[in-house]
Amino acid sequence: MQKQSSKEIEQNRLLLKVSIESVKFLAMQGCAFRGHDESVNSTNRGNYTELIKLLGRLNPEIGEIVLEKAARNAKYTSPLIQQEILKIIADTVRDKIREEIGDAKFCILVDESVDGSNKEQMAIILRYVDQNGFIRERFFEVVNVENTNALTLKKEICNVLNQYNLSVENLRGQGYDGASNMRGEWNGLQALFLKDCLHAYYVHCFAHRLQLALVAVSKELKSIREAEINDLITSGEVETGTGANQECSLIRAGATRWSSHYYSVRRLIDLFSSICTLIQDLIDGGLNSNIRGEARGLYLDIKSFEFAFILLLMREVLGVSDMLCQALQKNNIDILSAVNLVSTTKSVLQEMRDDRWESFLWTVVNFCESNNIDVPDLDDRYIQGTKRHYQQKNNITICDHYHFDIFNVVIDFQLMELNDRFSENAMELLALSDALSPADEFKSFSPQIICYLADKFYFQDFTGEEREDLKRQLDHYKFDVLHDT
Repeated sequence: MQKQSSKEIEQNRLLLKVSIESVKFLAMQGCAFRGHDESVNSTNRGNYTELIKLLGRLNPEIGEIVLEKAARNAKYTSPLIQQEILKIIADTVRDKIREEIGDAKFCILVDESVDGSNKEQMAIILRYVDQNGFIRERFFEVVNVENTNALTLKKEICNVLNQYNLSVENLRGQGYDGASNMRGEWNGLQALFLKDCLHAYYVHCFAHRLQLALVAVSKELKSIREAEINDLITSGEVETGTGANQECSLIRAGATRWSSHYYSVRRLIDLFSSICTLIQDLIDGGLNSNIRGEARGLYLDIKSFEFAFILLLMREVLGVSDMLCQALQKNNIDILSAVNLVSTTKSVLQEMRDDRWESFLWTVVNFCESNNIDVPDLDDRYIQGTKRHYQQKNNITICDHYHFDIFNVVIDFQLMELNDRFSENAMELLALSDALSPADEFKSFSPQIICYLADKFYFQDFTGEEREDLKRQLDHYKFDVLHDT
């Protein structure tokens, strides 16, 4: 009996080891476990079962025990066992992360989404400096939530932190997207945490901030009639994509890469004459009256001065932001460069508003004349709406309308969005943080700036005596770190 029991224990341990190693491998590779058909007669029973079968072919002992002789209720291969092993591994990893953090300060990065069954969930990532001085960014937990309002998200985040004895008082940074429930100044998630911890500053991804600012200003340019142009692309009348014909085709704008919108507008301008010819051909020889009617309406729209004006204005506004957009997509951009680019982008937009109206108007008129678009007498009175008397503004010329109601308004709106998304407080915090950068042999290192950073942004983390000591400690550190391998 003892010999038999010992043999069963040994076999069970082998069964469990095979299951654990299979779960670890699939989890590390990010592979699905289950198959569409896991029945015995299936030719592909899913990654997990097929991996165990492979191990069985390589090791006859495993194949014999796991696949043939093991009792049906003791194979250690059921989905419940897989989930239990995964949970144990995850808990072990989280315990290790908690050990790495120790009593140090930490930041949280949070994003929300829906899973395959349309249930709301929230991913939590911890960012911290470990006990060896290295920055770590660890995925920590996925939590199912009832809804995505700020109070619910805060409650669930606090539950996770409390479960692993991570104090909210040690929170020193928050990173979320730009949704109102996250970034709201009064009731957003970042504001709720700031009430509990004064130094838990909120930092929003620069590239996403710019994207949201460009989304907002683009909504002010609805009369571009992008839908009609997209219809031409979708119908195949105008080519898109990459390859040999790319130089003479339109570029479809991407949803998240805002540079693609800029290049799409530029290409539309370059191909304007060809597009007009194409639409004229549809008017004359469309397959049916609906196509010919839509083409006729589209032709009247794009051959208008207003369309040309806003199309070229989009090129200018998106073009000013393009350098910033390109830079923020780079992995190796430093904080100070990003902050400076935000500042110069605002300055260029302001200069465009103040000094470039005349040159821009000349560009529009020249474009219209080159493409046989009628240019109105800009000194005539601007007629609004249905031309009824009570709808008209007093003594507003066409030039005034395009200058003050469109050109200035669009640029002001873009500046307002940039100022709102890239607040001065956040910019100063990030700029000062550059003094901590070890890049180029601590070229940006500045004890004075670091002390100012501690005084203004982290005053609760230092006593009066510690702030006095900090300057002297940094003076020693500056010389010591450069000679420490």
